[in-house]
Amino acid sequence: MTGARILATSVVFSIIFFALGCTSTKAPQTTSQAATETPVITTPGPIEHILDTFEVGKNVFVRALRFDSSGNTLWVGTSTGVHEIDTRTNTPRHTFTREQGLANEYVFAVGIDNEGYKWFGTNAGGASRYKDEKWKTYFPMHGLADYWVYAFANDPKGGVWIGTWAGANYFDLKTEKFTTYLKELVNEWVYGIDVDAQGRVWFGTEGGVSMFDGKKWKAWTHNEGLGGANADGAAVSTNTGLGTRTRHDLSIMMGGKTSYNPSYVFCILAAPDNTVWAGTWGGGAARFDGKQWTNFTSKDGLAGDVVYAVARDAKGAFWFGTNNGVSKFDGTAWRNFGQAEGLLDNNVYAVAVAPNGDIWAGTRRGVTRIGLD
Repeated sequence: MTGARILATSVVFSIIFFALGCTSTKAPQTTSQAATETPVITTPGPIEHILDTFEVGKNVFVRALRFDSSGNTLWVGTSTGVHEIDTRTNTPRHTFTREQGLANEYVFAVGIDNEGYKWFGTNAGGASRYKDEKWKTYFPMHGLADYWVYAFANDPKGGVWIGTWAGANYFDLKTEKFTTYLKELVNEWVYGIDVDAQGRVWFGTEGGVSMFDGKKWKAWTHNEGLGGANADGAAVSTNTGLGTRTRHDLSIMMGGKTSYNPSYVFCILAAPDNTVWAGTWGGGAARFDGKQWTNFTSKDGLAGDVVYAVARDAKGAFWFGTNNGVSKFDGTAWRNFGQAEGLLDNNVYAVAVAPNGDIWAGTRRGVTRIGLD
């Protein structure tokens, strides 16, 4: 590790860590990797390690990371604005706040659509769109489902899917019209969206996973195998995700310890091999093969059982941001990175793969780069 560097100076303020969700009182039979084999922690050959850390402020949270290879840019969404980073030099080009055009500095999601517009999902500030130094912000008055925006995904037809705290939107880039889906979802609080190779849209919500194939909807919860078993006997969260916009419980902790809410999904990824991965609250990482869910938890080698982010690298390995560090899983072996290895914080809210193969992890205080020398 070459030491910490400063991306930018920001106004620092304290926030409550975001998480909540739905729970099942009856534990179903779930498939676990640990039930069939012993986890492997070592990986042969070259081993990644932490190369750099970049600080954004002591109490600033990095919630979103997105690479734009066309502009050699990494977009870093934080609790105090957005940083535009030059990936050739790993130095900041610009910092965007309300003064520059953001509707709200607290950014939970970053997307880049097929026309090159950058989208920023904010906390109570709607969705801001940016290109060529021009800004436009969308609110519910324009058709956006809600002011709280947490996810973006591109549709093969050219539109943009948007996840909010009041359902999901499909935004038509040509007409700039919004279509809202609410009752179709297993839960209205949407934190993750991805589109698979077949054009099906997958939604990670506070109450499970929903899938839309263009005609029909289907859903899975812990009752259908989503999320691992509560092996450590963590307190079961009673948070159902049915709060209001002004009162919404944002804590995964109960009695000072991490609680368990396996139907609650923070992130979702549709992989090229037609599997779908979901990061759950307390139930680890869940993989769906089209028929059943297989769950990977800390008993299998995953760093932590709360999974906030998932990404896949060019070699087919999966990277998870958890409440206890970063995990790499190549299908057989696990490798974990925490503060002992150089992370700024063990709670990892965002993970992204750079064009050169480096892994970037967003935490409180900043961003960490993992890779080979």
